[in-house]
Amino acid sequence: MTALTVTTTKPGAAKARFDARVFLAFFAIYVLWGTTFLAIRIAVVELPPLFAAGTRFFTAGAILFSFMRLKGEAGPTKKQWRNLLLMGLLMFVAEYGPLFWAEKYVPSGIASVLEATIPLITLALEMVILRQQRLRWAVMVSTAMGFCGVGVLLLPSAQGHVAILPCAAILAGAVTWSLGSVLTGSMDLPKSRPLTAGAAMMLGGGILLVLSASIGEMQPFPHVSMRAGLALLYLIVCGSLLAFTAFVWLLGRMPATRVASHAYVNPIVAVALGYFAAGEVITLRTLAGTALVVASVFLILRSGTRSS
Repeated sequence: MTALTVTTTKPGAAKARFDARVFLAFFAIYVLWGTTFLAIRIAVVELPPLFAAGTRFFTAGAILFSFMRLKGEAGPTKKQWRNLLLMGLLMFVAEYGPLFWAEKYVPSGIASVLEATIPLITLALEMVILRQQRLRWAVMVSTAMGFCGVGVLLLPSAQGHVAILPCAAILAGAVTWSLGSVLTGSMDLPKSRPLTAGAAMMLGGGILLVLSASIGEMQPFPHVSMRAGLALLYLIVCGSLLAFTAFVWLLGRMPATRVASHAYVNPIVAVALGYFAAGEVITLRTLAGTALVVASVFLILRSGTRSS
């Protein structure tokens, strides 16, 4: 359904046409982004978390930024560089540093469900702090349902407790990402979205690498096995370059709420992949919590589509 676009052949006449680019772009943000949680877990089993995160984003950001500059896009001004630095700190250092560390202790499926709360946290920040959204009972109930789902995920089960501190770190990172998303709307940033993302990733990745070195993760320099190297390469190419480019391309062609639908598809992909490919345990608690969060995000985004 998302792979249909409408083209106008003459005034007053329109027809639906299958666009393979739209299909591939949604495949990228639905499936590729959903698989990155398992790739992160594979990478951090052998590599230090800040080193792995920094390598991913600095490499991908440098490639994307350089490509856009070679295409002729204007470079950021001094003020824009300062804003990009803040964006990189909030959306990459404070978000992905904790996520990579937490996935050493938390299954990739649960990590993906916790990350799916980003639309809920963003909405809460807009309503409570920035007053950019009206308080509506349906939205408030949907948001509460999502956070109840998080609570269910953290309940103990027959298989034991979920590591609370790593889960809290993931949620804290989701808050900083949401804050960065809200603030970028009022920031002076380059007009090119890919250039902006490349610069922010490059800066954030560079800071992560500096932090990695400062806490001793590079002493000695990490040995990158074939398995960890392939996982890191997958994150750089599929997670940061292909999927993000598809995300930006879709944002320029359809409503943001439709593109944001990846937020309730990614956890389903990640939980299924973790179960079938990595043997991660799925309990009734996991299924119940996932269902509540996914349903909550779906209702929030559907409400946003109607109101827009």
